[in-house]
Amino acid sequence: MEAILAKLYEMFPIALNLSVPLIITGLGGLFSERSGIVNVALDACMQIGAFTAVTVLIILADMGVKGAIWYALLACAVASTLFVAIHAFSSIEMMADQTISGTALNVLAGGLTIYLCVVIFSTQSTPAFNASATFSKVSVPLLKDIPILGKLFFTNNYPFTYFAYVLTVVTWFVLFKTRFGLRLRSCGEFPQAAASVGIDVKKTRWIGVLLSGMLAGIGGVALVLTTQTYFNNLSIHSLGFVAIATMIFGKWNPWGVLGAGILFGFAQTLGYYSNSIAFLKFIPTEFFNAFPYILTIIVIVLNGKQVGPKASGELYDPSKR
Repeated sequence: MEAILAKLYEMFPIALNLSVPLIITGLGGLFSERSGIVNVALDACMQIGAFTAVTVLIILADMGVKGAIWYALLACAVASTLFVAIHAFSSIEMMADQTISGTALNVLAGGLTIYLCVVIFSTQSTPAFNASATFSKVSVPLLKDIPILGKLFFTNNYPFTYFAYVLTVVTWFVLFKTRFGLRLRSCGEFPQAAASVGIDVKKTRWIGVLLSGMLAGIGGVALVLTTQTYFNNLSIHSLGFVAIATMIFGKWNPWGVLGAGILFGFAQTLGYYSNSIAFLKFIPTEFFNAFPYILTIIVIVLNGKQVGPKASGELYDPSKR
């Protein structure tokens, strides 16, 4: 038993690192869903954000620009926000089916990033970027000294990990403690009632969708810059859909997204440790590669009766009462 606990303790930092992109992207999806718009294009935004950041980082680092990583993050936020604006326009202004619109963007992002890689780098993937040009792992003073929790949560992690913690708190505060959050949630529950008291439903939904795209792009960067050294069409490997499952499993609540994200992070980590855990040695490696996606299906099935925002996915008709 002690050996298993020791192994879990060893696995936790890796699981936490893998959970960060899911948490950031899931929190982004939360803003969109709470406003009433289903954003299936989270995976596309992760791809666009990651590709843009890596490309800008490589180009600026080769030019010797100091602080290239910050320009890369800024470019990522702008690119993913502009890309998801296509979904916002088609869903909010043109009243298109939200699932079809998001699916189309997922397909577009996959082809677009490969095409741009070929145009810019003459290959279907970017060159490897210099790890020294990105963020290094850091520990949080004082918090790292907390018994047990300090070593697990605040020691030797990438800055993206601490950003995910802060973002969870900020998202909770914005959604449940501010006037904007109340208006956003009202648009996702009963937009006609929200409009009757003077809330601009379309504007509020635009903000929710744009925030979701920006955060999903940052989630893609958090994945690529911490687990890889380049970008290609397999870098995101459909984790945007796992992030959607994280949001659903978390019951559209920031704290739930945080917990569900860590759970999915452990699901991905099992594959790395399967050979060192006695009762997992005889299970094929392919199973662990597929396990996060199997868990995604299980979560969605088990949460089939889970009720999200009432107006999520519905077209807003001002004449409806």
